[in-house]
Amino acid sequence: MRRLTFFIAAISLIPLLCNSFSPENPIDRRILVLLDDFSIKSSHSIFFQSLQSRGFDLDFKLADNPKLAIQRYGQYLYDALILFSPTTKRFGGSLDFAAVLEFVDSGHDLILAADVSPSDLTRNLAAEFGVDFDEDQSAVVIDHTSYAASETEGDHTLIASDDFIESDVILGKTKIEAPVLFRGIAHSLNAANSLVLKVLSASPSAYSSDPSSKLSQPPSLTGSAISLVSVVQARNNARILISGSLDLFGNRLFVSPVQKAGSSHKYEKSGNKQFATELSKWIFHERGHLKAINIKHNKVGETDEPAMYRIKDDLDFSVEIYEWSGKSWEPYVANDVQVQFYMMSPYVLETLATDQKGLFSTSFKVPDVYGVFQFKVEYQKLGYTTLSLSKQIPVRPFKHNEYERFITTAFPYYGASFTTMAGFFIFSVIFLYHK
Repeated sequence: MRRLTFFIAAISLIPLLCNSFSPENPIDRRILVLLDDFSIKSSHSIFFQSLQSRGFDLDFKLADNPKLAIQRYGQYLYDALILFSPTTKRFGGSLDFAAVLEFVDSGHDLILAADVSPSDLTRNLAAEFGVDFDEDQSAVVIDHTSYAASETEGDHTLIASDDFIESDVILGKTKIEAPVLFRGIAHSLNAANSLVLKVLSASPSAYSSDPSSKLSQPPSLTGSAISLVSVVQARNNARILISGSLDLFGNRLFVSPVQKAGSSHKYEKSGNKQFATELSKWIFHERGHLKAINIKHNKVGETDEPAMYRIKDDLDFSVEIYEWSGKSWEPYVANDVQVQFYMMSPYVLETLATDQKGLFSTSFKVPDVYGVFQFKVEYQKLGYTTLSLSKQIPVRPFKHNEYERFITTAFPYYGASFTTMAGFFIFSVIFLYHK
């Protein structure tokens, strides 16, 4: 009976595993959405519908569900995680703080949205990814200059920000014209973490404070040090989005008209929907995901890959690189991909030329140094997944019968030798036969 139960459970798991993340089809298809309350499902329905319209399968659960699990039989049931549960103090079931970190460490993606007075769980998760929320539990972002003009009075906690990261691959090629409305908590970036980036920043006049009380001392976070939305691309290419506002993804701000204070231009809708949609495309690898295939090298004029090279050989190197467009692989076009011919340090560094169809290639001469070398391609570019490729190849010296009989550069030495012999002969004749 137990075997039958195990078999049925395993069969039921197969459809879930078939949808798991694959580099050949890099779309996170099955996403677990954890909520503080099921009302968030309806209040943020536009954002969720945009994901579902792109083919994602969303599984909504309460964050404290006692049956919560993201793994079964050692396999992950989900490809990505959305945490819209900023006040949850502890996850339910088998999910905990360490399990979320392990989920990301295994290469999966994460969206984490905080709000005013986030729980220690939310704060600690964000801190693991290089983001530090304001320690003041009652503090929010306030801006008396760059706020939504509809808030003519009060604390100006509804920020209208248009300070976006300049990256087409992260936010898409279509410019976000309308400001993004933000109401929430400020965060700063850990200087020790070089992987975290600001995507949406506060204006120089913004600060973080409790709006219900007067300022008795300078705010801990001010101006451009405040990040509203940040992203991380880990070294394993997992992507994380951290927002200080849950309302930023809500329907009300998606459809709300916006007019920035001091501006006469009023937009019919805020930039929230476009911002959240485009950013989610990057987070879930619908954009900026690269793969490299068909690494080849051979001697010039040949097609077969040799077992080793000889010093001073001329060789060709090529690799094909493609970018995932969301539906298919398209040729990647760039002029900054380089290859190193490496042994302890790079002896050759060449920029690869592209044929605009995905093929990157170059030719160079093997250095006059023998040993075990590597062809290395280490490609890191803002917004793109990291490519780290290497292929090992030995390089041998000339054999004894491969050297030239007479070396041109040695002709002066040859002449000196024959001149010495001729002088010795003449001296001997003169010395022996002349008195």
